[in-house]
Amino acid sequence: MARTQTLEHWLAHQYRGHSFSFAPASEDASFRRYFRVSSAGRSAIVMDAPPEHEDCRTFVKVARLFTAAGVHVPEILAEDFDNGYLLLSDLGHQTYLQVLNAQNARLLYSEATSALIRIQVSSREGVLPPYDRELLLRELRLFPDWYLSRHLGVQLSEAQSAVLSAVFETVLANNLAQPRVFVHRDYHSRNLMLSSPNPGILDFQDAVYGPITYDLVSLLKDAYVCWDEEQLLDWAIGYWEKARKARLPVAQDFAEFYRDFEWMGVQRHIKVLGIFARLFHRDGKSGYLKDMPLVMEYLRKACSRYQALDPLSRLLDQLQGHASGSGYTF
Repeated sequence: MARTQTLEHWLAHQYRGHSFSFAPASEDASFRRYFRVSSAGRSAIVMDAPPEHEDCRTFVKVARLFTAAGVHVPEILAEDFDNGYLLLSDLGHQTYLQVLNAQNARLLYSEATSALIRIQVSSREGVLPPYDRELLLRELRLFPDWYLSRHLGVQLSEAQSAVLSAVFETVLANNLAQPRVFVHRDYHSRNLMLSSPNPGILDFQDAVYGPITYDLVSLLKDAYVCWDEEQLLDWAIGYWEKARKARLPVAQDFAEFYRDFEWMGVQRHIKVLGIFARLFHRDGKSGYLKDMPLVMEYLRKACSRYQALDPLSRLLDQLQGHASGSGYTF
């Protein structure tokens, strides 16, 4: 409550004598909170990011990079880094997740991949933190630590741990060999807004410099919305063709590009299962539990297509009984 009062005092200073109201605008998987501020018929968004947990400076830095790339992100209207407040332009009320349907999906995904390519074309090394082996592996470790151990109550045997570690190394070898670009790191339907120009892009403060397929995986193998594989393949081809035209360093052979896409997906799906489990058990956010089965489906389908991932498929089969016994399913 004290922080909300401090935020209201800061907003009063920004609006200088003009009346305003504010109300929760959206939920977030982090410590950040967002409020929509209304005054004189206009609206803005205020981000409340406790500085002991978040750093608003990274949001502002990436916002400027992405603006320079020619994509639509919130304008920074006011900032207070010490207290963790940002006042932002309002990109609207409708996320991709809320509006996507069979009739508009092709256009919306085409606009999203075009924006993604603009971000990637603007990439340069040394500007954003590297999406390096240490960070990729730390994300993978969320799976045994939070999903298997904490969520399912499974303790891996020494042999099973060795299998999982070997799979992680195989996946990382592919991920780290991919060309590198700016990576939003959560480029999906909850962070893309229906706006003009479209899409509006949010939640980019954790952007890094890493594998070129990562954001496309986030977009097309979205934890919150499911499309059939034939459709995903078509959209992936569309991105690949535009990326080649933009002279991005994607593989010249689409089959090779799609393999990299799927292997990057394996890393992300493993990570997301761990994150969703942590959000539930550590942060008390149960809403993500319903999205776990789709993420596991993505993971299993990708593993089934590549012989080198057979050990992970077999391990998941071994663990399925534990999951069912604990009330959770794969």
